[in-house]
Amino acid sequence: MDEVGGPTILATLTVIAALLPMAFVSGLMGPYMSPIPINASMGMLLSLAIAFVVTPWLARIWMKETAHAHPADVSDVSTPDSPSAAGGDTSSTTTGVDTDAHGDSAHAEATEPAAHHGLSARIAPLFERVFKPLLDERRGGRNRGLLGLGIAGLIALSLVLPATGLVLLKMLPFDNKSEFQVVVDMPAGTPLEQTAAVLHELGNYLLTQPEVVHYQAYAGTAAPINFNGLVRQYYLRAGGEVGDLQVNLVDKHARSDQSHAIATRVRPQLQKIGARFGANVKVVEVPPGPPVLSPIVAEIYGPEAAGRQQVAKAVRAVFEKTPGVVDVDDSSIAAAPRKLLVVDRQKAAMLGVPQQAIVSTLRTGLAGEATAYVHDQSKYPAATTLQLPLDRHGDLDSLLQLAVRSAAGKLVPIRELVTVTDTLREQPIYHKDLLPMNFVVADMAGALDSPLYGMFGMRGDITKIATPGGGTLQEFFINQPTDPYRDYAIKWDGESQITYETFRDMGAAYGVGLILIYLLVVAQFGSYLTPLIIMAPIPLTIIGVMPGHALLGAQYTATSMIGMIALAGIIVRNSILLVDFINLQVREGMDFKQAIVRSAITRAQPIVLTGLAAMLGAFFILDDPIFNGLAISLIFGIFVSTVLTLVVIPILYYAAYRNRIEAITGTAAA
Repeated sequence: MDEVGGPTILATLTVIAALLPMAFVSGLMGPYMSPIPINASMGMLLSLAIAFVVTPWLARIWMKETAHAHPADVSDVSTPDSPSAAGGDTSSTTTGVDTDAHGDSAHAEATEPAAHHGLSARIAPLFERVFKPLLDERRGGRNRGLLGLGIAGLIALSLVLPATGLVLLKMLPFDNKSEFQVVVDMPAGTPLEQTAAVLHELGNYLLTQPEVVHYQAYAGTAAPINFNGLVRQYYLRAGGEVGDLQVNLVDKHARSDQSHAIATRVRPQLQKIGARFGANVKVVEVPPGPPVLSPIVAEIYGPEAAGRQQVAKAVRAVFEKTPGVVDVDDSSIAAAPRKLLVVDRQKAAMLGVPQQAIVSTLRTGLAGEATAYVHDQSKYPAATTLQLPLDRHGDLDSLLQLAVRSAAGKLVPIRELVTVTDTLREQPIYHKDLLPMNFVVADMAGALDSPLYGMFGMRGDITKIATPGGGTLQEFFINQPTDPYRDYAIKWDGESQITYETFRDMGAAYGVGLILIYLLVVAQFGSYLTPLIIMAPIPLTIIGVMPGHALLGAQYTATSMIGMIALAGIIVRNSILLVDFINLQVREGMDFKQAIVRSAITRAQPIVLTGLAAMLGAFFILDDPIFNGLAISLIFGIFVSTVLTLVVIPILYYAAYRNRIEAITGTAAA
């Protein structure tokens, strides 16, 4: 307790300092992130209390006493005649006083190596061979420089992995759900019966898949609103040309493929079936995080609606020809002829026919209107509805033959009171933050199923699109265009926006955590240089994290970054234990070089054991589709950084203080 109590408290606080700023992540990911730092911090405090109270108490009761004491981590300064010098389990320092020719006294110290047990005894020869060339008086500086260059090269190679595509960057990992949705858009004016027939064809194919239990088809209306439907506004889907399939899968424990793999597998055949009927078929998965309009969203801004639609069509063409980009759609609706009936107000007024009467009669002919109720002793009266026969709903002449009564009591055909003009169906106008815009949406599938790669792969062709005004298409990633009425611009949204906001806030939280760790270590060691040495292994975690993701073929996601943030606190703990041990040994009179070597030998066992415990805990979430990245970061990051920390930290500490021993011992320089 006396030896490692202070470093343990400090190490616990550093882990909390690394995690706690994540509670302030804003945006849609905030509610997903906040429980992690809060629960983890409470767990660290609880474990610290158990380590200080319960563990010593149980050790006192259960551990058996031995004839020889366990080797001390701190050397005991004693005389040759003292009991500690005689015992083989305790390091001893023999101090004698000699007098030179001038009568001045000089201290000659000889330090005997301590006896090591367990893991320390087995790795002691290895560490002595490793540290010998690094601590050599003549060539040690060059060897330490080569070690630093080698580690810098490994960090650079690890950072190259995402750039080369060996590690894919993705904000939200794919979850393993028990359902997915198939959204069908038929050509404009498609009868409801034909839409239902297409849904039936799609459903028959889905039932051939062994993982599909059953499905529900919704023709002419939207399926019950789910997580995606809240943001994608599926509740607005209505009409004979729209349809949904809600596909239910067997339990995830009864199938080998995850829901994302199943959706990716069935998408090509579903779209092939839909293409025979002119349908646009999209496979929509339930996201594990905040839903977005679509994984890839291109928002088109500009001064004129026709120009925005023209640019949107050109952007959609780029989407459709890009490999891996699927489920392409845009906010426009199909152009369809439209008959516009314009009331001749002057003639209607001369005949004494109200405009409301004309509109009401037309609505009654098409949609029907309850004009009376039949009371037949039932609980609710039955409505008597007037409307044209169903086979005449599409006949404009039949509709215009309907008559209204004039002020003189005569029936006047509506044909005489309206003018029929031909036009096209109006396009919807969408606004975002009060700015009119069109959008193009898509998803990513295949080997590179991260939307970021699809988005950046299309940028070259999209920026070449000619705008109606003859200018160049401006491009924005974070904010909307500052002057959307001057020229046409594209703003990327969807998962890329969530990725930016989340990694921005998590990066800021990471930086705040590092500052807090630095201040805590400064307060403990009373030095501004020592914390920099202690925090040096934090970049070493990249050497394990990135190659680990590449080795397992996993994507680097938001949970992977959470693991890296947690590693900052975990790895600093190891550095604190090493530096604290070196200081204790030097203050007890041990030679600085020997204290450097002994710190790695003696502290290796607790550092390795705690690292293995954390790695074993992460193995239990390695097969989880969401927290897979967190597990990989912890397992490979702890493994690599722990091995390197045992060498790098003592060597850095030696290089920084080899000529400043008085800064460690607290004595003035001679």
